[in-house]
Amino acid sequence: MLVILGVFLMIAVFLFAERSGIQYTEKNRKVAYLSQEEVVTEQMAAKSLPKTCLVLRNSEDEASVAAWEQFQQIFKDMKVGTDVVDLQSASSIPDYHAYETVVVLLSDVSPLKENLMELCDWVSEGGNVLFALTLQKTAYSSVIEQKLGIVSSGYDNIRVDSIYFEPEFMLGGGQAYAITDPYDSAWAVQLSENVKVYARVNEKNGQPVIWENQYGKGKFVVDNFGLYEKAVRGFYAASYSLLTDVGVYPVINGSAFYLDDFPSPVPEGDGTYVKRDYGMSISDFYMDVWWPDMQELASDHNVRYTGVIIENYEDATDGTIKKQKDTRRFQYFGNMLLHQGGELGYHGYNHQPLSLSNADYGDVLPYDTWKNEAAMKKAVKELIHFGEDTFPGVSMSVYVPPSNVLSAEGRKMLAKDFPEIRTIASNYFTGEFAYVQEFEVAKDGIVEQPRIISGAIIDNYMKMAALSELNMHFVNSHFIHPDDLLDEDRGAALGWEKMKGNLADYMDWLVDSAPSLRQLTGSELSGAIQRYGAVTFTKTVTERSIELKLKNFYDEAYFMVRINEGTPGEVSGGKLTHLTGNLYLLQAKEPTVTIEKLED
Repeated sequence: MLVILGVFLMIAVFLFAERSGIQYTEKNRKVAYLSQEEVVTEQMAAKSLPKTCLVLRNSEDEASVAAWEQFQQIFKDMKVGTDVVDLQSASSIPDYHAYETVVVLLSDVSPLKENLMELCDWVSEGGNVLFALTLQKTAYSSVIEQKLGIVSSGYDNIRVDSIYFEPEFMLGGGQAYAITDPYDSAWAVQLSENVKVYARVNEKNGQPVIWENQYGKGKFVVDNFGLYEKAVRGFYAASYSLLTDVGVYPVINGSAFYLDDFPSPVPEGDGTYVKRDYGMSISDFYMDVWWPDMQELASDHNVRYTGVIIENYEDATDGTIKKQKDTRRFQYFGNMLLHQGGELGYHGYNHQPLSLSNADYGDVLPYDTWKNEAAMKKAVKELIHFGEDTFPGVSMSVYVPPSNVLSAEGRKMLAKDFPEIRTIASNYFTGEFAYVQEFEVAKDGIVEQPRIISGAIIDNYMKMAALSELNMHFVNSHFIHPDDLLDEDRGAALGWEKMKGNLADYMDWLVDSAPSLRQLTGSELSGAIQRYGAVTFTKTVTERSIELKLKNFYDEAYFMVRINEGTPGEVSGGKLTHLTGNLYLLQAKEPTVTIEKLED
C-alpha cells in the first residue's frame, strides 16, 4: 500500500508541477549555437571554394535561365566552386581538363557547335558531365545520342505526372511521387542495356528520367524530367553526386516539428467539426484530445516539438499593451512540451505581422499594420517579458513571423534591438507575402531556418518537396497550427482522426526513409545550420582511400558521401553510416577524415 501511495504522490507532484508552471530546469541542447563572432557564413565560405566545375548555360534559353536560378543555390549549398560560361556572350570555352566536372544547362546543345565533340572526347579520357535539362531532338543532339546511352529517340516528349526513384538511389525511393502541374517534359528515348537507370516516369518500367552511361574512362549523367524549381533541388544534387568516383557534399542532418500559436489563448475558429466528432468545446478538446494525441505522436516518433508563443489575439497595433493575466493554460501546455524535451520560442505579442506598411500584404491578409516602429518594438518587448515571466529560466531564441510575414523594417529591428532572437523560422517556398528563406546564416548573424511543409494535409507538392530536401540538405522542417482543425481550408472537415493519421503517416515515412536523421528542436537545428553553412572541404581519392580535409570545422559536420567506385572500410576522424545503395552519411569528428577503401 505504501508503494502504491508513493506512486500516486509522485504522479500528483508531476501534474502539479506542469499545471502550476513550476520552474523548468532546462537541459543542455544536443546542438548548441556557435557564437556569432566565430561563425563563418556560407557566403564567406563560398568565396574560398576551388573552381572544380564548369557550367555551360544560355541566357537566351528560358529553361536554361530557370535551371541556373536553382543551380546557383545547389552549387553553393553543395560547396562546389564553379566557373560559368554563357554561350550567348562567351567568345570561347575554357579547357575542360581544368575541371573535375562539367554541368550542361542547355536544352538545345547546338550553340556548343564543335565544342560538343570536344566535350565528349574529354569524357572518354575520364571526364564527368551532367546534362541537367531535358534535351531537344536536334542534329547536334543526334550526334551524341549513343554516347549518352540512347539507342533511339523521337521528336516528342512524354508527360511526367509522377517519378519513381530506385530505392538504392535516393532516400525515400522505391515509390512514385506525383508531380503537381505535370506537362510533357521528358524526351522520349530508348536506352542501351548497359545504362544504369535511377528514375522513371510513374513506375519502375516507365520512361527513363535519370540515368548514367559510362563512356570510355568517363561518365555521362542525364536528367530528363524537365522540372526547374526549388522543390526538386535534391533530385539534381543526387544526380550530381553520381559523377566522379566519390561524390561528397555537406548536409544539415536535422528534423524539426513546429507548433505555431502554441501555447496561446484558446484558438479562434469554427468548432463545428470538433462538436460534430467529439461533442466538446474547443478548449476541452485541446486539453483532452488534441494535446494528448500530439504528445503520443511525438513519443512514438521521438519528436521534440518547438512551440512558439502567442500572448493574445488582440488587434491593437498602436503600442497599447494588454498583458495576458491568465497564464495557467500557457504553463500547463508549455511545461508539458518542455518536459517532453521540446523547446519554446516566440511568435507574437499578438498575431499582427511586424510591418509598418500595408504594401507588405495589401488587402489579401486580414491584418493591421503597426503605427510606428516604437509600437512594434514595444510589442516584441512585451512578448519576451511574457515568456520570461511565464517560463522563468527557459531560454528562447527562435522567432516565427505570424503567417510567415515579416517586413524589411521588422527584420532589421529584430537584429538591431533583440539579441535574444538568434533564429528566424519562416518559409522555404514563396507564399502570399511570405518571408522566404534559404538554410543559411545572415550577415547580421541571425540563422535563417525555413520551414518546408506544413499542416495535416500533406499534398503531392509537399511530399515531393520533403523528398527533395531529405536528399538535398538531409533535413525536415514541418509546422502545424492547433487551429488547423477549425478551418475547412486546412482540413477541418476531414476530422481530427484523419488529420492525425496524415501526420502519423508522414512521420512514419520520415523514420522509414531516414532513420539516421536527428530529431532536433528549433535552436538545435539552427546550430546544425551554422556548422553546415561554414564547412568546406577538399577531397583526395586514391586506390586505397578517400581523404577529406575540412575548413571552418568547429566540433562536428555531416556529409552525404556517394561511393560510386569501391567499398568503404575503416574510418578515422569520423563515423560512416550506410543510408541506401552506395550512399552514406558521414559524421566528421575531426578536421581530417580518412575512409579506407576495401579491395574488391
